[in-house]
Amino acid sequence: MENSVRRRVGLRAESVMELFVYLSGWSAILFVFGIFFFIVREGAPFLVHELDLGEFFSSPNWRPDSEVRQQFGIYALLAGTLSVTALAMLLSVPLGLGAAIYISEFCDGVTKESLKIVLELLAAIPSVVWGFIGYMVMNPIIIWATGAPVGVNVLNGGIILALMSVPIIVSVGEDALKAVPDSFREAAVALGATRWQLIYRVLLPAARNGLLAAVLLGVGRAIGETMAVLMATGHSVQIPSGILDPVRTLTATIAAELGETVEGESHYQALFVIGTVLMLIAMAVNITADLVVKGIRSEERS
Repeated sequence: MENSVRRRVGLRAESVMELFVYLSGWSAILFVFGIFFFIVREGAPFLVHELDLGEFFSSPNWRPDSEVRQQFGIYALLAGTLSVTALAMLLSVPLGLGAAIYISEFCDGVTKESLKIVLELLAAIPSVVWGFIGYMVMNPIIIWATGAPVGVNVLNGGIILALMSVPIIVSVGEDALKAVPDSFREAAVALGATRWQLIYRVLLPAARNGLLAAVLLGVGRAIGETMAVLMATGHSVQIPSGILDPVRTLTATIAAELGETVEGESHYQALFVIGTVLMLIAMAVNITADLVVKGIRSEERS
């Protein structure tokens, strides 16, 4: 009798846990669609009645407060976002993957744990503190080193975003390398491979899906960052001609201007359209990554 009761209780508990896991999985999808619906709803009147797609994506003029003629061109904002993100990835991907390889394959004991703690501390630093570092520390250093008139520019924002992205890339990249079976390492060593040959001929190909995920998480971190780029890039609406030019990003524009707009006005709705563009960019990055990973897996199977 007791065994049957326990069995029934166990089955009910298992059913409850299965339902909880099922709902948790679907809740993530519902939350994403809910956020997307909210952003599109707020910007829908501007999107349907006032938006000129040609001007919106090709004009560098962002003058939403003009009393003569309001202009809503995000070309310069897109250029600023992509330039800062590209520079950040150019710096953070080699550094992050190199650090992940070092921690995974060359470190042990106290050194490994110490580096992990430092990376966790870096990841825990608030973005506004990174912005202060960019403005108060990197700004004079860039002026001194390059002779630029101002030190808040693409270079400053790229360096700060790279430092913010590195902990994520290192953490996910190290997990991907640790997930490679030890039999791969043993087989490579048995065949006479050196440590470097083991890394770039065995470990990197075997962990490329996880490493790609690490890089894409870093890209998402850089594209979605707000306060740090608001303080470190100069907040100037222009198309950059070099890494020493001040720029303004899409996220910084929303953060700086949303509090100054009146709900329901064209300016307010245009900012939500920018948010929709950011959501679509993030979705495009994730879909591209998914297609690349599936293509890699199909190549491995064939």
